[in-house]
Amino acid sequence: MPEEPNEQHENVPSRQRRRFPGISSRAYEHPADRSALVALRKLSGFDTVFKALSGLLPERSLRLLFLSDSVRVSDEQFTHLNTMLRDACYILDLEKVPPMYVNQDPQPNAMCIGLDEPIIVVTTGLVELLDEEEMRAVVGHEVGHALSGHSVYRTILLFLTSLALRVAWIPLGNLAIMAIVTALREWFRKSELSADRAGLLVGQDLQASMRGLMKIAGGNHLHEMNVDAFLKQAEEYEAGGDLRDSVLKILNVMPRSHPFTTVRAAELKKWAASRDYQRLMDGHYPRRSEDKDTSVTDSWRESASHYTDSVKTSKDPLMKLVSDIAGGAGDLGGRVRRGFGNFGGGGNSGNHGTTDEDDSTANGDGER
Repeated sequence: MPEEPNEQHENVPSRQRRRFPGISSRAYEHPADRSALVALRKLSGFDTVFKALSGLLPERSLRLLFLSDSVRVSDEQFTHLNTMLRDACYILDLEKVPPMYVNQDPQPNAMCIGLDEPIIVVTTGLVELLDEEEMRAVVGHEVGHALSGHSVYRTILLFLTSLALRVAWIPLGNLAIMAIVTALREWFRKSELSADRAGLLVGQDLQASMRGLMKIAGGNHLHEMNVDAFLKQAEEYEAGGDLRDSVLKILNVMPRSHPFTTVRAAELKKWAASRDYQRLMDGHYPRRSEDKDTSVTDSWRESASHYTDSVKTSKDPLMKLVSDIAGGAGDLGGRVRRGFGNFGGGGNSGNHGTTDEDDSTANGDGER
């Protein structure tokens, strides 16, 4: 049933979208996001760094910087973005609309930062790249970050990586700082999956969300791209190669703040087809008023269950090996050697201790 028009916000889009009064961020948060955040908070030294930086970071300076050197979105400037922002806050029931700025930068990007209050920043490269519905999903994505409280950790990550010299005095040592940065990056990559879901709840147009991700990956050449083919890349990325490729995937993603775009698209499409998403759209979702009664243990169990299911259903060679080990599969040494393709240049001529059965399996006659 369509929602009644928004009486508090002007210039809302003509196409009515479902609204989610009192929605908790738990409704759209990816289980991996929650578990990564729990792991981050348990990391040795994190509390010390967090408390120190909370008092150190010049948030007022940050706000003044954007105020003086960017364009603030309002009823007078970038009015179409202002309409999207107010509409996104209305749909996700975010009481205070965060300030939003457009920054001159040809690189398509958006972020939600701030310790006391969130600030949303989008680049000119992103504004020029996306159409209205694609941009609506991005604005919803950033509002989702704000509702989830992600801006605090994102800000600390930015300062730890970009302004490392200014926090060198913290008595934890470089290794401890790097451990925290690595954990923050791992969490933030997972938080992007949550925010993508929030973007879909705001835009309520899966194809627009898919197009936006595809454009971020390949530029403004939609006539040359295809969503189905783009999603097949995600399948090929997950299932292709051997254990060496699995290790390379981990090494490739570690320095990144965002998951790979094809992976994000595949994850979002999977969620949009799920029963959880349909129930949410039907109005059955957790409320913020219930957050205080939420069990941390239950959230952890849900995250652990998600990881277990992910490992079991993954097509990635390393994840399949982990699943087989957990299931008690034998011939571990042989499977690892086959998985790495006799890495080291010996090939079958060196044998490396494999049996004839091992060789036949490696040639494709047995289980992969």
